Amino acid sequence: MYILNKIHKSLSLKLSIGILLMAIPVFVISLGILFLYSRSLVREESVERAGSVLNATVQRVRNYLGTVETATESNSWFVLDNMHPDSLLAVSRRVVLFNPHTDGCSVTTEPNIFPEFGRYFSAYTVRDGKTVTTVREAEYEYFVKDWYRIPVQLGKACWIDPFDDYNEGTLSAQSLIASYCKPLYRNDGRLLGVISSDLSLHRLSETIQSEHPYEHSYFMMIGQDGRFFVHPDSTRLFVQTIFSGVNPRQHSDLIALGHEMTAGGMGNMRVNIDEVPCLVSYQPVPGTKWSLALVCPQRDVLRGYYHLGYLLIPLLLFGMLIILLLSRKAVAIAIRPLNQLLSLSQEIAVGRYDEKIAHTSRQDVVGRLQNSFATMQESLVRHVADIQRANEEMRQRNEELTKATQMAKEAAEQKIVFIQNVTHQIRTPLNIVMGFAQVLRDSIKQMPKEEVRNIAAMMEHNAMTLSRMVLMLFDCSETGVSEEFNMHKHELVSCNDVAHESLEFGRHHFPDKCFRFETSVPDSFCIHTNRLYLMRSLREILYNAGKYSDGKHILLSIEKTDTVVRFIFEDTGVGIAEENREQMFEMFAKFNDLSEGLGLGLPLTKRHIDNLGGSLTLDTTYHDGCRFIVELPV
Repeated sequence: MYILNKIHKSLSLKLSIGILLMAIPVFVISLGILFLYSRSLVREESVERAGSVLNATVQRVRNYLGTVETATESNSWFVLDNMHPDSLLAVSRRVVLFNPHTDGCSVTTEPNIFPEFGRYFSAYTVRDGKTVTTVREAEYEYFVKDWYRIPVQLGKACWIDPFDDYNEGTLSAQSLIASYCKPLYRNDGRLLGVISSDLSLHRLSETIQSEHPYEHSYFMMIGQDGRFFVHPDSTRLFVQTIFSGVNPRQHSDLIALGHEMTAGGMGNMRVNIDEVPCLVSYQPVPGTKWSLALVCPQRDVLRGYYHLGYLLIPLLLFGMLIILLLSRKAVAIAIRPLNQLLSLSQEIAVGRYDEKIAHTSRQDVVGRLQNSFATMQESLVRHVADIQRANEEMRQRNEELTKATQMAKEAAEQKIVFIQNVTHQIRTPLNIVMGFAQVLRDSIKQMPKEEVRNIAAMMEHNAMTLSRMVLMLFDCSETGVSEEFNMHKHELVSCNDVAHESLEFGRHHFPDKCFRFETSVPDSFCIHTNRLYLMRSLREILYNAGKYSDGKHILLSIEKTDTVVRFIFEDTGVGIAEENREQMFEMFAKFNDLSEGLGLGLPLTKRHIDNLGGSLTLDTTYHDGCRFIVELPV
């Protein structure tokens, strides 16, 4: 308790502890970053080290394989020039005798190349220690063997995955072998046979495992199907693949490594192998479909890194002790003059602003703090007055904003009243013009009938166009929408009937345009909606299609799902530019100021469809013109 009271009363001790609490995280984080950075450096060094060893090993393997390939290639021409049984036996023996890396060589021919020997002829030489034996092999169906079949199919020399060469009744190698096989063709392209040189897998494995960068690191080599050819666990060779017994969910990293190696990739991966975290460097063996990997357990790679951790705790404790001692002494010296300001600041804290704080000539932080307090005390009175004036100005501005808001609201209401008044005033003369246009078309005798009809049709068309604009103005007001919409919102409407009527409207206005209709619903199919506003919406889209498209293809189609019915409008032409698509549903938006219309067609149509519980969208995947889709609930 005594220590707690002392800490509570001592500012210097509090600051020292505070500095320590701030310094400890910085110190710990710095050490942690250094520790992690060293881990990264160790891993990078291990990757470079493993890659260097792997490259050297691959080079040794490549040199090893290269001697076998060179021996095979250099003797294949002699076989073609000397196609005799004795020559084949001699070539087979010479390849093995003069090439210590080669453990066997066979020269096999196509059926009946040598009629005196029948269907089969195979000259084979095998090395057993220091003994080299050359024989004509007993007859067996070698044409189905991989070392014969695959190079013939490919039409070129290749390495065959290691295999057991045992054939009953024949001379065979004593261990698993890998073969470099080359098909033999005459100048006319006829296949004569295959020359194959064998490489002992045991000898190849000894060459690969001769160098290890870490104590428990090891090499493994797999074929194109993932089978192990080289592995420290001999029970896995040839009978298991890298994917054997691997759970894809728990060991996805090992699965990924297997796919990378079988695909001929190269690189480095962190993989858990037999529940041991390992760093694996892998790359393909040039000239083959095999992949060689160097596996380095992480415990070996990071052994030196773990030893570094034992030094971290003593270093941390010693650093915190030094920080505490230094901060305690520095704080005690720094805060000593502050006590003189304590009493004066307490007076100011209770509102006694008339207490004057003297200025000082000291230039250090404490002196500047005292001068700041003095300046603050002098400024408080001025700031209080400024705040009062600012509050009064704010009150006046709020009153002005309230008045401006009220005026804006009244202006909006006046706009609606004005639009309604204009529409009601224009409807009556429009109806009169349309009525007289019909009388003119049917009754006037002084003029030729065709001319009278044309004039009357033009008057009717313009009158209907003006009526359409007036109707749009009326619909854009909230009152215009709600009057008829709410009265007949649940009418039973036939989709095909309303589509036919809308198409007749389009054909009447644009008789030279090609309007077509397709439907997948029966004529009896109906939905509950507002017939008038649905009709207006469909007509408006068809009207725009006839007005702005090329008129060669205007299609209205209807299709139905379990939840909605779709009215699809499709035309050909310039369409709507991409930069105009965001504004096409805004009121009074026109993309060409010289074109007819009020910029209300699509916005009002979308509003009507939304009020009907549906949606209106533009199909942006259609590029031959415009395709609008109206969806209404069934």
